[in-house]
Amino acid sequence: MGARRARSFAVAALAAAGLLAAGGQPAAAAASYPVEYHFGAGFVKGFFTPDRPPAGANDWSCRPGADRPAPVVLVHGTLENMNDNWGGAAPLLANAGYCVYAFSYGGAAGSPVQGTGPIADSAQDLAAFVDRVLAATGAPEADLVGHSQGGGLMARYYLKNLGGAAKVRKLVGIAPNNSGTTLDGITELGRQLHVLEPANELLDDLCAACVEQEVGSPFLAALDAGGQTVPGVDYTVIATRFDEVVTPYTNAFLPAGPHVTDLTVQDQCPLDATDHLEIGYDPIALTDVLNALDPAHPRPIPCQVVLPVTGPLL
Repeated sequence: MGARRARSFAVAALAAAGLLAAGGQPAAAAASYPVEYHFGAGFVKGFFTPDRPPAGANDWSCRPGADRPAPVVLVHGTLENMNDNWGGAAPLLANAGYCVYAFSYGGAAGSPVQGTGPIADSAQDLAAFVDRVLAATGAPEADLVGHSQGGGLMARYYLKNLGGAAKVRKLVGIAPNNSGTTLDGITELGRQLHVLEPANELLDDLCAACVEQEVGSPFLAALDAGGQTVPGVDYTVIATRFDEVVTPYTNAFLPAGPHVTDLTVQDQCPLDATDHLEIGYDPIALTDVLNALDPAHPRPIPCQVVLPVTGPLL
């Protein structure tokens, strides 16, 4: 038995013993929260209450069971917050019996616009939150589900540089920015016109994370040095061909490997035209999340017409 596995076993055993001694329930009870599949509706409901967790999240009395051993930490994207990003995933995962947790990061307290601060600083917030979740649940490891920055560069910085690889089983990225973005070619045009650097100097005060996510940024080069993945973590990427933020959309993908699964929504259902915003609520993407977390019990992939931003027609 490896040292990491032995530590995990010991922590789990101690946590179970504590629960039994206290008479607590070791398993998360499946709930019945309404699940939102339309980004527009979820955004309106959650945008102005960024400090309120989405339905199903942050029950600090929840204890993972044997069939759901890892709590799930939801990590929102740039310019979003936990409540407007996770109105679909949080209740869906709670209904499936997971202990689910979410937080807002990278913005002024109480501001609906989050995820704009330096990525390294935001990763420190993620590290502290994961530690809090593990301490509360008694679990040795967590699973991360992140959108855009939260499932790409920020989560990867935590795994690589802040000890996260020892505390995370799986990283599921929904439209992550793993190889950065050209912003539909704007960054490349700016370089050609020699205006990108002065523009970035102005943008850096407003959204440091935006600058760091650009293709060719020093932050991205440093993070990718030595490879984009770390040993011991399973990675799933869920991308859409209609991504207007991570461009080209293939920049979401990680290099092929035994612990990497790259998925495209339209390969599973050509009727689904989800974009970068809607994909956090998309029925296929959310089913992919469930299957990535529990591959032993795969759920059928739904196929229906889904529009950008507004979501499913029915």
